[in-house]
Amino acid sequence: MSNTHRLAEAVRIACLDAAMRAYEDAGISGLCHEGRWEIAVQAIRTLDLGPVVRESQASDRSTNGDRSP
Repeated sequence: MSNTHRLAEAVRIACLDAAMRAYEDAGISGLCHEGRWEIAVQAIRTLDLGPVVRESQASDRSTNGDRSP
């Protein structure tokens, strides 16, 4: 799998995790389905992808044997 595909998959997983957590948390707070969905979408919109990208890059470097920052 290419670095680009690994990064895309990491972003997809991060977005899904954020949305599912937000949806569940909103349900616990008593929101209806539509409200929960809006909160889940907002979680994706506001997700900080910086850590996901950095982790993916670090993983690529360690896989390739490159230890440079």
